[in-house]
Amino acid sequence: MKLLDHIQFPADLRKLSKEQLPQVSEELRAFIIHALSVKAGHLGASLGTVELTVALHYLFNTPQDSLIWDVGHQAYSHKILTGRKEAFSSNRQWGGISGFPKRDESIYDSFGTGHSSTAISAALGMALADSDSKHNHIAVVGDAAIASGMAFEGLNHAGATNANLIIVLNDNHMGIDPSVGALKNHFEALGSSQNNLFKALGFSYSGPIDGHNMSALLNALEDIKNQKGPRVLHIKTIKGKGLAAAELDQITYHAPGTFDRETGLIHKKPSTTEKFQEIIGKTLEELMVQNKDIIALSPAMTTGSGLAPLMKKFPDRVIDVGIAEQHALTLAGGMSTKGTTPYCVIYSTFLQRAIDQLIHDIALQKLAVILCIDRAGLVGNDGATHQGVFDIALLRPIPNLVIAAPKDANELRDLMHTARLHKEGPFAIRYPRGNVFQMNWEQEVKPLELGKGSCLKEGTDIALISTGISAHTVLKTLEELEHPSRVAHYHFAFIKPLDEALIGKIGQKFKKIITLEDGSITGGFGEAVAASLVRQGICIELSHLGVPDRFIEQGSPLEQQQDVGLDYNNLKDILNQS
Repeated sequence: MKLLDHIQFPADLRKLSKEQLPQVSEELRAFIIHALSVKAGHLGASLGTVELTVALHYLFNTPQDSLIWDVGHQAYSHKILTGRKEAFSSNRQWGGISGFPKRDESIYDSFGTGHSSTAISAALGMALADSDSKHNHIAVVGDAAIASGMAFEGLNHAGATNANLIIVLNDNHMGIDPSVGALKNHFEALGSSQNNLFKALGFSYSGPIDGHNMSALLNALEDIKNQKGPRVLHIKTIKGKGLAAAELDQITYHAPGTFDRETGLIHKKPSTTEKFQEIIGKTLEELMVQNKDIIALSPAMTTGSGLAPLMKKFPDRVIDVGIAEQHALTLAGGMSTKGTTPYCVIYSTFLQRAIDQLIHDIALQKLAVILCIDRAGLVGNDGATHQGVFDIALLRPIPNLVIAAPKDANELRDLMHTARLHKEGPFAIRYPRGNVFQMNWEQEVKPLELGKGSCLKEGTDIALISTGISAHTVLKTLEELEHPSRVAHYHFAFIKPLDEALIGKIGQKFKKIITLEDGSITGGFGEAVAASLVRQGICIELSHLGVPDRFIEQGSPLEQQQDVGLDYNNLKDILNQS
């Protein structure tokens, strides 16, 4: 008899004996492997937390006891055991459940955790606000999230309180890439009798124990449950546990796409083009060979950002700083003061965590730091927590900062070379996740004139003004338009400084302007165009296509584009009706 078939909620799990829990764990792991072999998701981290999830929900009175997962992609077992087993096939799909804990999805999701290192602060906040109750507040911190500055801020505060806070350190030696830094070395050497970071900060400490040994887990959790004040349970787990291929290649199987559930063999789709991330890595390699002053760095995203091959070739010039976005930017600023040229490769959604450092430590001091902003725009199945749609609006008001958005791989390469020559302040280049739009991209690079737009197609009545990859929505639309001669297309690789002279000419020539951007309309590129027209005293019919003032949930990039009206069918309808 399959036990998991009879478990919908933790209350059902608690009816079982402790001796039955290893079977539940085995079935739960098989369920996850089967589900993710068909519908892609974050495989490795959730396979590593199966026993822990079962033990936590068995011993603690969730949801009255708050359970917060950090980072949230560990939490698939949690979702399956908390009423979402039947819906799990819709995980990360349009209209389905989120791939991360989400408060309005389930009362068992005590706090939304798409980004890392927030759980300690959130759980401490709950514990301090709930000090009169006997409820437990549990933060499961894994995948290197403990090394982030925000986690340290939470630890520093919590250790000086009497809060009913439990931290489970899920130590698997991995983020997406292998963990880095002195803290990793500290945890590897740790024994229960030794003085350690947690004891020094005022926590009671237990462990380390085998996080896949159900009996040991239950005993340790029962013991720590009955203690008072802030305490830590340190467990050791294996990312990808239970699927041999995932255990052997933990980086690839963090989120491998679909695969054969028996062999683990990944179903790779043939691609005729390379990814923007690969272009970044190859172009940086060219630059680093030619210029010894260039250093590349990234906050824990070297593989996803295309830097992993560079780390092997330039081990002293490619730096992974771990999950530490704020540190990454200020580190780059410090490097710049000594004559180096740092290229900081960072996901758009994670750059949000370091805006103050960009303003105070880089832009204010006019330091020549180059930001390669990866995964800008609508990113697909990771959903609302990971959409890279706010960077333009966040960066536009910052003085001394250049903002660029290439339409293709060749322009990306040109901009990377242009940025190296710019010494008057920071230079940000935003680009999307996924494949580039042309086969032959290895053309000779040419520095671009700062702040200049271009006309890609002449027209008579309507001007489409795009930035970044939105240019390809326009190009595809124009191929199918009934009267394409009416429509002109202008591309702005530079969002700031803006080519106001060209905008003035467009405003005087056409009856209507439509702007397109794969970012937030509020504060975005289109509003910059509108402000320029106002400054020049030009009154014209103007509309914006982009991401509206709401969060865009999980789904494919195409579904998300259709949802916000950034797809070519919507643009074609608008133009045919104009």
